This record gives sequence, C-alpha cells and structure tokens, in this order.
Amino acid sequence: MYQPLILFIILVITIALFVWGYWRYDFVALFALVLSVLTGIVPAKQAFSGFSNPAVITVGCVMILTYAITQSGVLNVLLTKLEFLFKKPLLHISLFTTTIAIMSAFMNNVGALGLMMPIAIQSFIKQQTSPSIILMPIAFSSVLGGLMTLIGTPPNLLISSYREEIIGTPYTMFDFFPVGLAIAFFGILFISLIGWRLVPSRQKNNKTDDLFQMSDYMTEIKVLKNSPFCDKTIKEFLAGTQADFDLIAMSHRGKKKFSFSKKDIIRKNDILIIEASPDNLEKILESSQFILAGDKPFSSKKLSDSDIIIMEAVVPPGSNMVGRSAAMANLRYRHSINLLALSRKGISFRQKLNDIRFAAGDVILLQGNVETLRETIVDLGLLPLAERDVKIGLSQKNLLPLLFYVAAIILAALQVLPITISFLCAVLAVVIFKAMPLHNLYRSIDSSVLLLLAAIIPIGGAIETTGTADLISNAFIQIAGQHSPVVALIAVLIVTMTLSDFMNNAATAIVMAPIALNIARSAHVNIDTFLMAVAIGASCSFLTPIAHQNNTMVMGPGGYHFFDYARLGLILEIIIVVIGVPALLWIWPLH
Repeated sequence: MYQPLILFIILVITIALFVWGYWRYDFVALFALVLSVLTGIVPAKQAFSGFSNPAVITVGCVMILTYAITQSGVLNVLLTKLEFLFKKPLLHISLFTTTIAIMSAFMNNVGALGLMMPIAIQSFIKQQTSPSIILMPIAFSSVLGGLMTLIGTPPNLLISSYREEIIGTPYTMFDFFPVGLAIAFFGILFISLIGWRLVPSRQKNNKTDDLFQMSDYMTEIKVLKNSPFCDKTIKEFLAGTQADFDLIAMSHRGKKKFSFSKKDIIRKNDILIIEASPDNLEKILESSQFILAGDKPFSSKKLSDSDIIIMEAVVPPGSNMVGRSAAMANLRYRHSINLLALSRKGISFRQKLNDIRFAAGDVILLQGNVETLRETIVDLGLLPLAERDVKIGLSQKNLLPLLFYVAAIILAALQVLPITISFLCAVLAVVIFKAMPLHNLYRSIDSSVLLLLAAIIPIGGAIETTGTADLISNAFIQIAGQHSPVVALIAVLIVTMTLSDFMNNAATAIVMAPIALNIARSAHVNIDTFLMAVAIGASCSFLTPIAHQNNTMVMGPGGYHFFDYARLGLILEIIIVVIGVPALLWIWPLH
C-alpha cells in the first residue's frame, strides 16, 4: 500500500520541479527516475527500458529528417512564391498560421517554427508591421497542426505506444486526423480572424536598437593628442581606466577594425566604440581625457561593415548553449564572435555579458564575419533571426530529404513498415545519399527531449503497476465521473491541459495516460476516447511561455511578458474543449 503513496509524492515533487523551472526538464525526469528506482517503485532492470521504446526512436528520427528538410531550403523557396499575399494583413497572417500548421502535422513543430520564425519576422518588418502580432499566432498554430497526425507531436507517439502495450495495436498515422483537423481548423480560424488582435504589439518595428536599447550603452569616443593613452596599447588603455567596459571596435582614418590585439596602438583621432554604463563611461572620459564623438544616438549600423555584420539569434530550448555563458563557450576566441547584448523576457542585459549564463528564449546580439556568422550561430545550436539567402532553383540533392520523408510517411500510413522502421530507413537514406552531412545528424537531435522521454516512460509504467492510477482514477470518478462519463472525459481533457501548461507535454501524457485508461475501464467505456483526450490535452498548452518549447522560443523576439500568453491562450483552450469533446464523442464514441 505504501508504493502508491511514495509514487504519488515523487510525482508531486516532479511536477513542482517542472513548474519551478530551475533545472532542465531532462534532469528533472532523471531525478524522478532515480528516486523511483531507489524506493523500489521502478525495478532496476526496467530503469532504462524507455531507451528502447519505439516512440523515443521515432521522435529522434523525426528530428533528424526535419532538420535535413529545413536546411535544404526547399520550404524557403516555396514560401517566397507566396510573397504577393503579404500586402493584406488578414491574408498575411492566415498564410503563416495555415502553412505552419500543415508543416507541423508532418514534421517536428519546433523545427517548423525555427524555419518559419525568421521568415515571418522579416516579412512583417517589410510591411512596416510589428512582428509581435504574428510570432505567438504561428507558435500556437504549429502546436495545433501537430494534433493531426501520429508524428505531429511527441504526446501522440507516446499515447500510441502506450495503447500498443495495453491492447497490442498502436494508432495508425492518421487515426488522430479527424479530431485533430476539427480542433486545428477552428483554432486557426479564431487565431487568424480574431486571436491575433489580442496579442500585444510590444516591438513596434523590431529594430535591433529598440530591442537591446543600443544607444543606452554603446558610445563612440575620440582619442585626443593630449590624452595619456594616445600612442599607448589597448592593453594599457583597458588597465589604466579602472572602469568596467568592453572595447567593441576602433576606427583609424575611417577604417573600422573589429578584431584586434591588445598590443595594437591607439592613435590620435582614432574613434573607439565602447560598451559601458553611464557611470563607467564617466570614469573612462575622466581618466583618458577622450571626448564623445558626436551627439547623435548610437546606431547598430556602426557595428557592421562590408566584412562584419551583427545578427540576432534565439537560444532555443534544448540548445547546448542553455546554462553556458559566452566565456564558457569561448565565443570570442574560439568562434570569432562578439556577444554585444542579451535580452531576456523584454529586459536588456548589457553588463558583464560574458558571465551571464544563457537561458531558453534569450535573444542575443552577435557580431562576426559576414560569410560565416550565420553558419556558426547554427553550429552553436542557436536560431538566427534572419532569413537565409536562398537561390531560386533547387538541385536534386536539395529535394532528397523531403522525398525520403514523404516516402516514410506513406510506408507508415499504408502499414507496409512499422513507423519506427520506416523513419529509420528514411534517416539512413538521407545519410547514404549525402543529402545531409553526417555531423549534422547528431547536431539535429535534441538529446534533452529524448532523455526526458526515456526517463519518464518507466515511471509511467509504474503508475499503473503500483496501483497509483487506480487511486487517482477512483478519485476522479468520485468527483467528476459520478454524473456521466462525458463529464469525466471533459475533466480529463481540462486537467491534462492544465498540467501541460506548467510541465513538459510528454511527461504530462505519460502521467495521465494510465489514469485516463483506468477511468475509462471503471466507467466501462471506450478507452480510445480517453486516450485521445490525453493526447490532445497534453499538446494544447497555451497559457504560459513555459508550457511548450515553441511558446518559449517566441517570447524574446516578440517581447512578450508571462501573462501575455493567457490573453490568447485561455480563449483558445476553451475553444479546444468546446470543439474537441463533441469531436471525440463523434469519432471515438464511448460505446
């Protein structure tokens, strides 16, 4: 009898840690797994059974194929053909929300958003419209699109795998389509017609200077002949001012220099671009006897030239840069990149940047070589917020990842091959035909997601084997199900959505699946109705920026605040319940 109580306590602790957000969700899942093993809830022999689960393998394959397709440039070319629709706001928004929903039905929705976000930002800037009004809508639409197929979102794959364990057969590729299509259609219709108007326009034009408040900290100073640091080295200047600042660039006789040695000499009339707070700037001017160069506000354009550019990037969830600082990653000396600014949840950080550890959703401003900066940003696991240059016209090799992916979907849909084998074959084909470099294969995998799934799956099994699911489902029935199974179904959907708003959606699906199964069996109704409700509820999390990776990714670029998500998300979740429950009862009747 003690096992259900211990597991319940572990679940409460796990949920609390997910909500707290101090530790990464994969570490939280591992922590919960270790606790479960040490307390005897999960047998030691089954501790790593999650790594062999087909859902984990399939999610990894989808990540690889999605990355290969996005890097091929095929989808970028297709979107450029539709630019003539951008002039009308309603069509503009509808095009992006519909397109990303369709993409997310068949590819990883985080990858779909990563592809669409830079294009959406630039297209709205060209129309002199705030990108803020489109970023949250496309993030939510990508989640809705994932409801339509088995591979659209990890909760669908996990619920399918759980069903196979229970009754011997998983869901097929398009079993999710009827209900998912109904929810996605009405959800996107609401977002495109009304919902986007509820999104705050916090970035008026999304200029770099506005987002990072460049003029507050970037300053140009001029070297005078009588300065004690004239004809001295940069090292002597940095040490002698006794101020906290960074030297970003220097201009000698009109020629800017962004990369320099501390042995370089500062000459008369040189212009130095420094990054300093007002207090430190005053110290610099007093000690160096330099003067301010002009009285115009500083512009980010002064930080670039024909060889050097600046570019904004987002730190996505699961990036290797999360938890690391610029100093730890050695950005300046190993990658020849300068970190100029960081914006987190609308707050601009400008001091001691190299020591600040990056967090998911941070928007950072980087400076580097015009030819390699974008590629380096991608190599670091960051998402550049600028459209990639795409040549019109694609080679046959560019089309291969998409063709292999479509073939895998068809083979899985026709049940010629199990879905895991089908997608694994597609991955091997992409590598064999050199449609993607082998080193990119490992880079494309978000190991934190796979680790989370593998760690939490054994705990999901323990919820059922220890009798914890029985206790929770009985309480559910006593509270909600005594009236009718429909009330219990609504309760399962709402509780699952609420949990998913504050913890990882895959973890929510694994925790709620055995509970929903027991409720259905106790009420003697169709288990598929309740399992589908869990799949929908786990994916549809719109109330908070931590509810879904895509919500986190758009927070910085959109300038959103924590409670901005509820303005659109609460109404959207109500629509999902209103549309989803009748659709479930129609497609998956209780009896």
